[in-house]
Amino acid sequence: MSRMTILTEAELRRIVPLDLQAVACVENAFEALATKPVAMPPILRLDIPEHRGEVDVKTAYVPGVDGFAIKISPGFFDNPQIGLPSVNGMMVLLSARTGLVEALLLDNGYLTDVRTAAAGAVAAKHLSRADSSVAAIFGAGMQARLQLKALMLVRPIREARIWARDWVKAEALAAKLREELGIVVRAENDGAKAVAGADIIVTTTPSETPIIKADWLSAGQHVTAMGSDAEHKNEIDPKAIGAASLYVADSLKQTRLLGELHHAISAGHVKAETEFPELGQIVARKRAGRRSPSAITICDLTGTGVQDTAIATLARDRAAAARAGTTFES
Repeated sequence: MSRMTILTEAELRRIVPLDLQAVACVENAFEALATKPVAMPPILRLDIPEHRGEVDVKTAYVPGVDGFAIKISPGFFDNPQIGLPSVNGMMVLLSARTGLVEALLLDNGYLTDVRTAAAGAVAAKHLSRADSSVAAIFGAGMQARLQLKALMLVRPIREARIWARDWVKAEALAAKLREELGIVVRAENDGAKAVAGADIIVTTTPSETPIIKADWLSAGQHVTAMGSDAEHKNEIDPKAIGAASLYVADSLKQTRLLGELHHAISAGHVKAETEFPELGQIVARKRAGRRSPSAITICDLTGTGVQDTAIATLARDRAAAARAGTTFES
């Protein structure tokens, strides 16, 4: 007899908030990627260009973890025009011992949002200055909101700027975040001004042309780029990658193919064979992170299946503890 639990988005929002435990869960996943023989195949990707649509399928098996997730993650970026969210999707958690389905997580992309924001927190924790207090967030969607919330878990953020192509959305998000987080948040329509004086810059857009210029960056800043999870996406000026004091990938194999690094290689600012540290290696203290307060650091987050397995197993464990979800036996 097998047993499967179905969890809805509402249940998952209740039992898996963006908190320090979620950050630790993703941090441990990065460390596992650097220290264990993780099985993580390349991302399976489907593009539907006529509807600005894309679907990513990610998975990973982590030795010692008793389950593994397969995540289906669609992003259709014209959806807001018809009153629908840009991203949705689901995760399936299977037993690493028997292959039986243990849980169906109907999260509509919520767990991806949490694990992506948590990854931003891990990047900031290990690469930004400990006294970082001013954040600049590029984008005005759900991930923009969660990235700022995640930063506040690991850094003493007291001020934030929000830049987006849509000024109305930027203003609306700034107002919402002021109320929700109780810090100074303002919308900024000039990207250079948003970056000036910021300690941490996070890009959260599906942009295909750079929205951060290399000459905007100054000593001591940290940039986390998490929007470029496909070959055609590019948020950071390729020159900035070559000029940074430290470039860090979530998965170097991936960022050479589809992250900001891939554009820097194509533009000739970085050699294709150049070795860079991965975030997990820095978490595991196998490689050095920020070496000085004046360094400019860039972290390229393309999203890894190991993060999905981590957040899915956390959701299953939290659901069992809370007796949440609907269980089916067969």
